[in-house]
Amino acid sequence: MNDFRIPLGSWADTFIDFITDTFGFFFDFVRAIFSGAYDLVDLILATPPFWVIILVAAALALMIRGWKFAVGTVVGLVVIVGVDQWENAMDSLALVLVASVLAILFSVPLGILSAKSGVASSIIRPILDFMQTMPAFVYLIPALILFRVGVVPGIVATIIFAMAPGVRLTELGIRSVDSEVVEAGQAFGASPWRILRQIQLPLAMPTIMAGINQVIMLSLSMVVIAGMVGAGGLGQQVVASLNRIDVSLGFEAGLSVVILAIFLDRLTAALGNGNTPISRVLAARKRRAHPVHAPAAAVAVEPTVAPAVTPTQAAEREPSQV
Repeated sequence: MNDFRIPLGSWADTFIDFITDTFGFFFDFVRAIFSGAYDLVDLILATPPFWVIILVAAALALMIRGWKFAVGTVVGLVVIVGVDQWENAMDSLALVLVASVLAILFSVPLGILSAKSGVASSIIRPILDFMQTMPAFVYLIPALILFRVGVVPGIVATIIFAMAPGVRLTELGIRSVDSEVVEAGQAFGASPWRILRQIQLPLAMPTIMAGINQVIMLSLSMVVIAGMVGAGGLGQQVVASLNRIDVSLGFEAGLSVVILAIFLDRLTAALGNGNTPISRVLAARKRRAHPVHAPAAAVAVEPTVAPAVTPTQAAEREPSQV
């Protein structure tokens, strides 16, 4: 009985070697795309002075959530500058943004496919269970082999780890749309694409946005793990503090991660609710541009009553019969 062993690890190793030798050019191409996207976003965030980024973030917070959140955003980002973690925070934010966008681009279509097809849902669901339950460190091993040390393995591992809630909540949102509303659209002759675009997606948007929020939060939770494979940023600082048992560095880097997480969480949650200051301002302008005058409308649609006609007048109007 002690000699019985299933060589799953050897099979996995052989499979990775086969993938590396056969599709190495494809993984080099993906690595170039992911690395270029990260460098571009990091250049946008890290090149301007810190106060420019703070003002832009505060403006977004003001338009989407209100002045209290804008003040809190300024205070939190100033704290990151004060603990000398600004460049690392922008590196981590660039990684999170790139990984989150890619995870959303993958997860939302897969969620729609799962909602539309029971066969696809039965296939995708166990894969998502595997992705969520497998320890995130395990993703780094094949990612390092396929993409080499750097930021790209961290992005790939983050995408795999974070996209599951996006798929699940997108499927849930589409399936939760009232079937009578969909049937009404079908009765009016709308195509399936139009029903999806104009009925199902708008009604499912709060649930989909909740999934996007979870994708971003899980991406931030992978920052530290990505730092172990050379991704840099705040994750590398946390790993360095762990290796040196440096409490002060670990606290400062960890606090910076928390500030970024709160900012992104509150921002996406407000977008999911749809009741933002900018949306209220636009709605007020629309009401002022197109006012509704109830008395005038009532007069316009009031039916005209014909004058009464006496029997004698009616007889005079009738044509004479020969």
